[in-house]
Amino acid sequence: MKMKVAPRGHAALIGFDSDGCVFDSMGLKHRECFCPAFIGRFGLQAVSKAARETWEFVNLDSTTRGVNRFRAVLAALRLLKSHPDIAARGFTVPDLPGLEAWVAGSDSLSEPALERFIAGTRSDELPLVLAWSRDVNAAVAAVAKSVPPFPRVAGTLERASRVADLMVVSQTPAEAIEREWEANGLLEFIWIAAGQEFGSKAEQLNWGLSEVRGPALMVGDAPGDLDAAREAGARFFPIVPGSETESWRLLADEVLDAWLAGRYGEREESDLLASFRAALPRTPAWIRTAAES
Repeated sequence: MKMKVAPRGHAALIGFDSDGCVFDSMGLKHRECFCPAFIGRFGLQAVSKAARETWEFVNLDSTTRGVNRFRAVLAALRLLKSHPDIAARGFTVPDLPGLEAWVAGSDSLSEPALERFIAGTRSDELPLVLAWSRDVNAAVAAVAKSVPPFPRVAGTLERASRVADLMVVSQTPAEAIEREWEANGLLEFIWIAAGQEFGSKAEQLNWGLSEVRGPALMVGDAPGDLDAAREAGARFFPIVPGSETESWRLLADEVLDAWLAGRYGEREESDLLASFRAALPRTPAWIRTAAES
């Protein structure tokens, strides 16, 4: 990863995810932008209800919440095969072996990386995936407007920026991040806004720590944010899905100062992770129901 913006000189780093963490936009984007394009581009109209339930579970309501968009397509198609509507209707869920191979072998799961790969190969499948991704971007630009941050976000970022270098750690395209943060007056508090073009969240956070020497905190709403924090050796503060306002109140009123003072350690983090994990199950209701019957 190569970025040229110098750190702002603080001896601490805080990373923030964007969608679903800072902005209450994750549900809107997935329900109104990602999912309709998923159903339309991959021919799932005949099982649209099951496809929507599966997409929302993978991307909003489970341990895979916040996953990279290309991994999400594969995860949703795999899980869709287990939905009872599929067998009941005799529907064949498409496989995407080309996407499987690209995801497994690419060092950057971004739209530009997919474009470069397509230019050097012959595939009918991957241009379809690229078209889906472009559909999503166009829908997000058209639909996800005027979505404000959660309460307490702006004040917390302003205060945190006085004592730490702040970065956005996200799998959203960087252009969309900068547009949304600028529109809400938040970009001025951020040292750097990293997006999917700059690698995984762990790679982004590790890069940040190579530039800013000191303790690090990752603030996020998905297990992938926790994984990135673990890999980078940072503490993690969860924005609990469904309890975002309370999570930001807790961060603003208690945890930010405690972390800066060295009083937000493993025990305090563990206490918060219990409610975070409880909010995001591993298996969907249709599988749990089948197992219980």
